[in-house]
Amino acid sequence: MAHLPQIKIPATYMRGGTSKGVFFRLQDLPPAAQVPGPARDRLLLRVIGSPDPYGKQIDGLGGATSSTSKTVILAKSTKPDHDVDYLFGQVSIDQAFVDWSGNCGNLSAAVGPFALANGLVDPDRIPADGLATVRIWQANIGKTIVARVPMTAGAVQETGDFELDGVTFPTAEIQLEFLDPADEGDGEGGGAMFPTGNLVDELVVPGVGTLQATLINAGIPTIFVEAAALGYTGTELQEAINGDPQALARFETIRAHGALRMGLIQDLAEAATRQHTPKVAFVAPPADYVASSGKAVRAADIDLLVRALSMGKLHHAMMGTAAVAIGTAAAIPGTLVNRAAGGGERTAVRFGHPSGTLRVGAEARQVGGDWTVTKAIMSRSARVLMEGWVRVPGEG
Repeated sequence: MAHLPQIKIPATYMRGGTSKGVFFRLQDLPPAAQVPGPARDRLLLRVIGSPDPYGKQIDGLGGATSSTSKTVILAKSTKPDHDVDYLFGQVSIDQAFVDWSGNCGNLSAAVGPFALANGLVDPDRIPADGLATVRIWQANIGKTIVARVPMTAGAVQETGDFELDGVTFPTAEIQLEFLDPADEGDGEGGGAMFPTGNLVDELVVPGVGTLQATLINAGIPTIFVEAAALGYTGTELQEAINGDPQALARFETIRAHGALRMGLIQDLAEAATRQHTPKVAFVAPPADYVASSGKAVRAADIDLLVRALSMGKLHHAMMGTAAVAIGTAAAIPGTLVNRAAGGGERTAVRFGHPSGTLRVGAEARQVGGDWTVTKAIMSRSARVLMEGWVRVPGEG
């Protein structure tokens, strides 16, 4: 039997927000993986350690959760007025596929630092001290993200005193602006911020019932439902949902029917091969609770409660892209998110999630009866965890 040697590929393992992923420069990938297709997907699956029927990703760099089963490919931008092209691949844990259908808002925070440190930004645009502005083209969804990354003595500053609930240690703050984050018609899924044309829909879900739902394309396609309609309070932590197989199956059914209603899929069966989008989240008015860290969250300190599922499990904190959807929906009077926050016009909300709280701002306006959002803003953080080479078995 022939034994193929392992190949090694330059890579960086980074935390971005409350996620972790393996980052590559496009030019460093094997030639067959520098273009979209099966060779690229096979490589990334092997790097992460998927598909793994044990669900642990022991033989790869994945961490056996949706937040840690992620890959990023970056290159100098081909778009005018942009620095870097950013492509995100969500790797399934137990199945052999990579989902390219959406962005990762958390890992977006690590794109700027990686680009600055790896020669993807024009040196003339990088200050020795202060904030470096990195203009990112998010290739999955065709949107612009602007990252403002702190620099000290010509290098990316990674340490600091910024605290992000869901991340154990403080670090430097990175400001992210998601420009025109809503789908405006040039992508899949109905071609509008509200693909059905409604702020609230009646979503018929067999086996669950008829639910009020806000279906929105902003940041990432998201289905918002009310916690109370599902028998929840909105204060639930991960185990309350992830330890309940019936609850997970119910949420997946809601997600599939919401995806169909949003025009993201043409047949319910397609939902199984499109796990990354749409997201499903449930909202509730503020209430006191204790976060997973043991931190007490007071109702008086938040505007609403939100819990969201990613890749079939309740997220331990909040996906960055879902936070964009939350901020956008909260800014538009009449959505379920806005109602849970108390209604009225608002440009920012602080919401409670399983790990604590997060503040997100959004600028929305109504033009000719249609809602548009110009930007969503939040702060995250990022840090290099390891850099060097990742090794994978070669292909014969």
